[in-house]
Amino acid sequence: MMGGPTGERLPVAPRERKPALAALAVLLILVGALGATVLVMRAGDRISAIEITEAVPAGEVIPASAIREVMVADGSDIKYVPWSDKGLLAKYRAATDLVKGSVLVGPMLSGEDNQLKAGKAIIGLSLKGGQFPEGLKVGDTVAVYRVGNDAAKSTAGNSGNSGNSGNSGGGNTLLSNNAKVKSAPKSGGDALGSSGTAYSIVVDQSDAGPLTLAASAGEVSLVLVPASKG
Repeated sequence: MMGGPTGERLPVAPRERKPALAALAVLLILVGALGATVLVMRAGDRISAIEITEAVPAGEVIPASAIREVMVADGSDIKYVPWSDKGLLAKYRAATDLVKGSVLVGPMLSGEDNQLKAGKAIIGLSLKGGQFPEGLKVGDTVAVYRVGNDAAKSTAGNSGNSGNSGNSGGGNTLLSNNAKVKSAPKSGGDALGSSGTAYSIVVDQSDAGPLTLAASAGEVSLVLVPASKG
């Protein structure tokens, strides 16, 4: 007795191939990957710009020692000054007080040569420890006093000085109540035991005469005060 065939499989119809659909799928994958790559590249665009490493007062040329190269995101709305233009900085001045850590943009620079506003003067000071607060830096606002034995005698002679508010007591005479530090030692000076530290301040011209006399006598003391909002 013969049985039916064993171990044999029924024939299966060949799977229909769709090469066009497969190619389209591959193309979509490639396009998606390319788009993602472009987005990542755009998000990571960086340009080499100029960072301010120490305070620069308005009207001053930015020294080479006060800048460094920094990479920033490229934004069409922000006009960063490129690092490649650092050699041109000598032709410009700070249009405003530049703060340490700020990235330089075009509006921060001015081509004008005037370093001082009308009615202002720069006074140089050689101060000793105790004549200025520790940590005094460029851009700070200070009140300037004449101190010492001759301070009280200077009050009558300075009575016409607009910056003089009279004696503060103990022979101290206020010479300017809103002076601005224009230059200072990088570390703020040696507040303790200094034999001589150079500062310069911007004051009203009306205060310049009495201040110069006091400075030449070594009788100037600076007091840090809040910046004027006017």
